[in-house]
Amino acid sequence: MSRTRGRLFTIALALGVCGTIVTAASEDLLPRNSDYDYEPPAPGSYTLPAIKTAADGALLDSSGKAINLRDLTHGRITVLGFIYTRCAAPKGCPYATNVFDQLHSLSAKDKALTLNMRLVSVSFDPDHDTPQHLAEYSEWVRETKSGCDWRFVTAKSRTELDSILSGYGQAVDKRSNPNDAQGPLYHILRVFLIDRDGRIRNIYSSATLDPRLVLADVKTLLLEETKLSKQ
Repeated sequence: MSRTRGRLFTIALALGVCGTIVTAASEDLLPRNSDYDYEPPAPGSYTLPAIKTAADGALLDSSGKAINLRDLTHGRITVLGFIYTRCAAPKGCPYATNVFDQLHSLSAKDKALTLNMRLVSVSFDPDHDTPQHLAEYSEWVRETKSGCDWRFVTAKSRTELDSILSGYGQAVDKRSNPNDAQGPLYHILRVFLIDRDGRIRNIYSSATLDPRLVLADVKTLLLEETKLSKQ
């Protein structure tokens, strides 16, 4: 286990976060729990109308290469979340990253998910979360060498990032106490489900970021594509 993944696992246990890391891939490993005490709907039994077009913007990937966010929100079904690596809020970034890790682990045993799903973690703390830091932070993803595409990206500056944050309605503020135990930045967790054509189809908060629901939503979009291809 890498140092980064070990830290995430420790944080999840210490904070009582329900989204602990999954190493085996099976939907049965995502049981009902006290935070999400319901059974999610069956994939394909509901629809997810388009909400709006996903915003674009200039970013840097973890190798330092300049990319456009649009390149990561088209071509696959994308689950995109905004994080920063210094966050220690119980249902904030560590929780979101753990949920993404569950989805990534599950996709390793599901070819359809491996080929058709993408995870994108966008840092809104570019001064600290440099490409080099994100590469170190996400080392365990590269070590896995299986599962769907998972990108960690940031921006050259907060100024370049602001238009992206605005486009997704992601507010970020500095805490009055920069040494706050939960981290120096305050934000409301927002994670976006984006279809292959770059349209936002669902938005999750800490109250709704149930990996079982996200997985059902991704599969619902895949079934929708299959149905449309047969018409």
